[in-house]
Amino acid sequence: MTSNLEAQLLALQQEGEKAIAAADTLERLEELRVSYLGKKGHLGVLLRSMGQLSGEERPKIGAIANKVKESLQNSLDQQRTVLEAAEIEAQLEAETLDVTMPGIYRPQGRIHPLNGIIDRVLDIFVGMGYTVASGPEMETDYYNFEALNTPPDHPARDMQDTFYLPDGNLLRTQTSSVQIRYMETEEPPVRIIAPGRVYRRDNVDATHAAVFHQIELLAIDEGLTFTDLKGTIKVFLQAMFGEVPIRFRASYFPFTEPSAEVDLQWNGRWLEVMGCGMVDPNVLKAVGYDPEVYTGFAAGFGVERFAMVLHQLDDIRRVYTSDLRFLSQF
Repeated sequence: MTSNLEAQLLALQQEGEKAIAAADTLERLEELRVSYLGKKGHLGVLLRSMGQLSGEERPKIGAIANKVKESLQNSLDQQRTVLEAAEIEAQLEAETLDVTMPGIYRPQGRIHPLNGIIDRVLDIFVGMGYTVASGPEMETDYYNFEALNTPPDHPARDMQDTFYLPDGNLLRTQTSSVQIRYMETEEPPVRIIAPGRVYRRDNVDATHAAVFHQIELLAIDEGLTFTDLKGTIKVFLQAMFGEVPIRFRASYFPFTEPSAEVDLQWNGRWLEVMGCGMVDPNVLKAVGYDPEVYTGFAAGFGVERFAMVLHQLDDIRRVYTSDLRFLSQF
């Protein structure tokens, strides 16, 4: 009985090692482990017959069975290592990139020249303590005109060619309307910078567009004077254009008094770049501010004008064409 069981154990070892060496997948290897070493496997079946052995025979057969089990387990571990390495190698080969192949070209994105100007302006004024404010592009007549000291019969309205809407509203002609909306909800002191699109019924040509971008600034506080306005404008323009000569010319706007146009000397000639002035007392009254206590100044300019000067553009329409050959220069 002993020799027969010993022979069966050794035959099981040879058979198992041969089958394990031939396993070509981890799944097949797991099946063989269960088949030979599992609770109901071949080795377990043989060991159950040890109950028929005498007390002297059991230790000998037990030692042989342990060697068979250890040998089969070692074979399983070695084959598992081989198969896992092969699986990783196959995965690496399948996922390998051919670095010699040409890549897919994606042009680098760039900031639009108008957005670039707006970003620079906001950085300067935020650095001086101003808050960025915004408002609706579709406005009421009150915010666009009346609250800015421009009543229906005011001759200054002839200066504005406006897009009126069927419901009586309009497309704002200036970002000054943002100033009124902001002052209605905030108490002085006020320091805001308001960028945005505006709309006017201009004939489109090299220097005019029906839709363009404007930036306005407003400061309200006790004791502000025209000197504060001039100093603010000078600091801003020299931050944008460098140490260039600047001059103020008397002008007229319904919502400021006194008012001025601002010129700077660029490439040997004077260029008008913005308008400004002290906030008219009627505007302060419209938002509930006491003009006997508070004064303020405002200024505004077109972003496209700044872009044309700084980038030496000859036609405003170039910034609206989405021509990548043009935009890639910036």
